[in-house]
Amino acid sequence: MKSILITGGTGFIGQQLCADLLSKGYELTVLSRQSNADVRSICGRVTPIHSTDEVPGLDTIDAVINLAGEGIAASRWTKSRKEKLMDSRVALTRSLVDALKLRTQKPEVFISGSAVGYYGSQDSATITENAAPNQRDFTHRLCSEWEKAALPAEEFGARVCFSRTGIVVGKNGGFLARMTPPFRMGLGGRLGDGSQYMPWVHRDDVVRALCWMLETPTASGPYNVVSPRAVTNDDFTRALGRTLGRPTLIPVPAFVLKLGLGEMATLLLEGQNAKPARLQSEGFDFRYSDLDSALKASL
Repeated sequence: MKSILITGGTGFIGQQLCADLLSKGYELTVLSRQSNADVRSICGRVTPIHSTDEVPGLDTIDAVINLAGEGIAASRWTKSRKEKLMDSRVALTRSLVDALKLRTQKPEVFISGSAVGYYGSQDSATITENAAPNQRDFTHRLCSEWEKAALPAEEFGARVCFSRTGIVVGKNGGFLARMTPPFRMGLGGRLGDGSQYMPWVHRDDVVRALCWMLETPTASGPYNVVSPRAVTNDDFTRALGRTLGRPTLIPVPAFVLKLGLGEMATLLLEGQNAKPARLQSEGFDFRYSDLDSALKASL
């Protein structure tokens, strides 16, 4: 496989994924709403396209890595915001699969983004890929519909993988870019009682896992892309404070988060003790399994 179509290539994960794939000699086409110049400045030597309507006319697509989606924590979950979150993932994925069906030459692999939010809120139970989801949560519905939209790629013979990703830490963006400013000012602290699990993962390992799915012929189905060592919010808070050399003495009560964020507060107050059971059993090695070392490499 040499030619890959990527959605979400300008995002926090996609930027590094493009750089790594280009260094391996892959040819990349990036589907984005941004201008050609902006896409190339972010992603490198890629061919930008701007609509799934262009997909049937592309020369060769050996694989697809589908990561596009509006930022889930970018703003409060109003009805219209939930619709945008769904459309940016589910509607786009359906449109992409339909466009691929029109091609004579079909991709061999379709890797689609998802998240451990697929399982919904799970308290402290250990969550592997076989765990039953809590179907009451919006995050479960969002991820479930996203995965269902990608499954029809199997009908034209593609090997389909789902990357159920956790909270991604890394340099220059993502979760830490939003979380660290109050910590740097000494205003950080646990969220709620701090007992909720935070299934974190370093961006390097997310990109490496996506490349592993791409290049491993036996890989298919869902994979929890999270560190082997999940931590609670209290653990994460203390580790971030240690890394920054700042105190973490100012907790944010649950009711304050619920008042300010509404339903979206569940992202911060509830979680999953998710484990990367399938990745580990199938031979993938994590570069960052220790939170302290991951934070030091990210800040």
